[in-house]
Amino acid sequence: MTYIEQGTPAFKKATLGMFAGGLNTFAILYSTQPLMPEFSREFGITPTVASLSLSVTTIALAISMLLIGSLSEAWGRKPVMMCSLFAASVFAVLTAFAPNFHVLLGARILLGIVLAGLPAIAMAYLGEEMDPKSLGVAMGLYISGNSIGGMGGRIIVGMLTDFFNWRVALAGIGLLSVIASVLFWLILPPSRNFRPQPLKIGLLLRSMGSHLKDPGLLCLYGIGFLLMGSFVMLYNYISYQLIQPPFSLSQTLVGWIFIVYIVGTFSSTWMGRLADRYGRRKVLWIALLIMLVGAAVTLSTYLPLKIAGIAVFTFGFFGGHSIASSWVGRRATHDKAQASSLYLFFYYAGSSIGGTIGGLFWISFGWGGVVAAIACLLALSLMLSLRLSHIPLRTEKKSSH
Repeated sequence: MTYIEQGTPAFKKATLGMFAGGLNTFAILYSTQPLMPEFSREFGITPTVASLSLSVTTIALAISMLLIGSLSEAWGRKPVMMCSLFAASVFAVLTAFAPNFHVLLGARILLGIVLAGLPAIAMAYLGEEMDPKSLGVAMGLYISGNSIGGMGGRIIVGMLTDFFNWRVALAGIGLLSVIASVLFWLILPPSRNFRPQPLKIGLLLRSMGSHLKDPGLLCLYGIGFLLMGSFVMLYNYISYQLIQPPFSLSQTLVGWIFIVYIVGTFSSTWMGRLADRYGRRKVLWIALLIMLVGAAVTLSTYLPLKIAGIAVFTFGFFGGHSIASSWVGRRATHDKAQASSLYLFFYYAGSSIGGTIGGLFWISFGWGGVVAAIACLLALSLMLSLRLSHIPLRTEKKSSH
C-alpha cells in the first residue's frame, strides 16, 4: 500500500479537501446555535425547546452515521462523502424557508441524516490513506476545518441576522456550503488503499459488536460523548447569557464571540503533534484539565475574562477531540469506518443529550448551574481517561478490514 506522507502535494490536497469538508459540515450543523434566542422570541418557546433545532440534527446525524459509514465500505469513501455534502447544502438552504418551528425541526432532521456521510467516513479515509507518522497532523488539520466552520458559520449567521433576519442568515450559510462542497469534490484525492466489500448487515452488526467489546474503544467512545456534551452545553446557553443584562450584546457581537474558535484550529493540530511525540494518554489528560479551567473562568462577570474562559475551554476541547478521534482510528484493527462511526455516534449523541439537558440547568440555576453540569461531565471524562491508561495498547495495524 502507498500512504500519503506529510510534505507531499498529495498531502496538501488531501488535507485541504478534508479541511473544506469539515468546515462545511460544522458551518451547516451549528448554524442554528446562535439563533436559539431568536427562535425563543419568534416562536414563543423556551431555551430548552429552542435547543432542539440543534439536538434533533445531531441525534439524526449520530444514528445515520452508523449506516452510512458501513455503506462506504461497499460504495467507496469519496463518493459517499461528496454526495453527503451536496445534499446537506440543499437542505441547509431549504431550512431558511420553514414556516414554523415544527417544519424547521423536520428540515433539520433530514439535514442531519444526509450530513452524516462526511463525519462518518472522514476519520476512516484519513486512517487508511495517511502515513502513520502523518496521521496526527492530518487529523488535526481536518478538525481545524471543523473549528473554523463552526466559528465562521456562527459569525456569519449573527451578522446576517442583525442586518436582515435569521432566514437570510440560514440561506447564506447554505449557499456558502455549496461552494465548499465543490472545492471538496475537485481537490480531494480518491482512495488508494480502500478495498470495497459487499454490504452485509450481519457482518456489520458483528463488527460493531466486536468494537463495543474492546474496553479501550468503549472508554474513547465515552470520552467523545462527554467532551461533546460539555462543549455544546456551554455554547448553546452562553448566547442567552450574553444577550441579557449586564452584557446586553447584539446578535452580531454574540456571533463574533465565536472568533475564539480560532484557538481550536491551532490546538487540534498542535496537540495532535504533541500526542504523536509524547503519547496520547498524557496529552489527553492535559486537554481535559484545560477545559475544566476554561469553564470555571466563564463564571466571571467581567466580559473580557469570560471570553478568555470560552477560548481556553475551546482550546482544550478541540485538542482533546483531535486526540480521541485519531486514537480510535489507530486502535481499531479492522472495519475502521464502523469504529469511527461508533465514536461519532456517541460524540453527537452527547451533543444532543448534553445540549438539551443544559437547558434545564440554565432555566433552574442560571450560568452557574450550566458550568457545574459541565464540570461533572469533564470529571467523568477524566475518570475514563485514567481507566484508559490501565488498558494495554493493542497492536495497531494500518488496514481497512
